[in-house]
Amino acid sequence: MTETAVPTYTLAERDRRWDLARSFMDREGFDALIVVGEHEDAGPAPYYLDTWFTNDRPGTVVVFPRNGEPVALGLVSTFLNDHMDALHRGDAWWIRPENFRAGGRRSDGIADVLVEHGLAKATIGVLGLDPYPPAQPEGLIPYGLWTDVLARFPGAEFVAADAGFTKLTAQLSDEELAVVRHSAAIGEAMAQAMVAAAAPGVAENEVYAAGMAVAHRRGAVAPAMHFRSGPEPAGWGPPPWAYRPQAPRVLREGDVIVTETFCNFGMRTSQHQLTIAIGEVHEDFERGAEVARECYAAGMRTLLPRHRFGEVADAMYAPVESAGGWVRGPQIHAINPFGALCGFPADFSQVPGSERYHEVPAAPTLGGDLVLEPGMTFAFEPNCGFGRRVVTVGGTVIVGEAGPIELNPGTAQLLRAG
Repeated sequence: MTETAVPTYTLAERDRRWDLARSFMDREGFDALIVVGEHEDAGPAPYYLDTWFTNDRPGTVVVFPRNGEPVALGLVSTFLNDHMDALHRGDAWWIRPENFRAGGRRSDGIADVLVEHGLAKATIGVLGLDPYPPAQPEGLIPYGLWTDVLARFPGAEFVAADAGFTKLTAQLSDEELAVVRHSAAIGEAMAQAMVAAAAPGVAENEVYAAGMAVAHRRGAVAPAMHFRSGPEPAGWGPPPWAYRPQAPRVLREGDVIVTETFCNFGMRTSQHQLTIAIGEVHEDFERGAEVARECYAAGMRTLLPRHRFGEVADAMYAPVESAGGWVRGPQIHAINPFGALCGFPADFSQVPGSERYHEVPAAPTLGGDLVLEPGMTFAFEPNCGFGRRVVTVGGTVIVGEAGPIELNPGTAQLLRAG
C-alpha cells in the first residue's frame, strides 16, 4: 500500500454530519445535544465524538441546538489560540469563531450556552453518559460536572443518547473511508518496519520505535502500542517498561513479538495485530497461527451487509473452541466508533499459574444485534493460544457492498523476521 495523497474533508462532509445530527434530534424529540469529548491524550480507544462535529482539536464539549449551529467549548484558552491559527493558515475549520469559546468540562461553561439558547427547560440528548467499551465501561462524564448541570437545570430533561447516535456515525462516508484507508496504509508500513527491525540481539524498544517512527514520519499519530516479547508471552498490553522501571528485553532466537498497533489519522483509527516470529519458534505458535487464520477467514465470510455482528463474532470464535485453544481477548470489534465487541470466555486455565488468581467472568458480546451496513469498519484480531503461547493476527476491515474489504492482508498472518 503506497498511498501518497493525503485525504481531507470538505464542507460537504461537515454538512452531512450536521444534517444527520439534526435529523436525529428531530426523530428523538431533542431540542439540543450535549457532547462531552475525552481529553486529547486519552490514547487508544478514545471517546472523541466531539471531533465528529468540529473537525478540530479533541477534548471539547459541544452544545448543538437543534435550530442553530454547534458551539464548541475548549478545555483551556489554548484551544482558542489553535483555532485562530487554523483560520490564519486557511485550514478546513468547521466551527465559526463566534461559536468557539473556553469553558469546556466545566458546568458553568455548559450552563451559559444552554441559557443563551433558551434551553433551560428543554429536552436534551447527552453523548458521554452511556458505556463506551473498552475504556469507558460506565460512561465518560465526570460525576461532579454532571450533578452540577442537573442541579442548575431542574426543569430540563437530559437523556443518554449514545447508543442511538453512534449507530449514525458508524456507516462512514466516502470521505471518511478514504481517511481510514490512509491510516491503514500507514499501519501496514509500521508493521513492515517492525518486522525489518526485529532480530536476535536487538532490544525490543528498538522494534517499538521503528513502528512509531513510520507513523510519525508519514503524518499520523500512534497514541500507544500493546507490545510483548519472549518465548511465550501470554500477556497483552503496553510494554512493561512503559509503567514499571525496568529495562526492555533483548530479543533472542525463538522469541515472538506480539503487538497491537494503533494508527490514528484525522480522528479515524486503524488497528493492526502483529505476531512476529524470530527464527524457529515453538510448534504451538504455528498451530495457533493456523487456527487464528481460520478465525480470520470465518470473519471474512460472514462480515456482510445485513448480517448481524453477533453472527460474525460467533463464527470467528468457533475455530478456537473446536481446536481446544483459548483466547485472551475479542476476535473482532467495531472501530470508528468503538462499540460492538465480540465476547469471549476469559478462561485462562490453560496458562500455568492461573490457579492462583480469582476466576475471571466471561465477557459478553456487546452489540450482537447490530445490523452490518456498507461503510462500517472493524478491527479483526483473531487470536488463539495453547498453554502460554498465543498468536494474534489481523487488521482493519470495511463492510463493502459486495463483501468485506481487507485493508491489511500483510498483518493477517504470522510474520517472520529476517
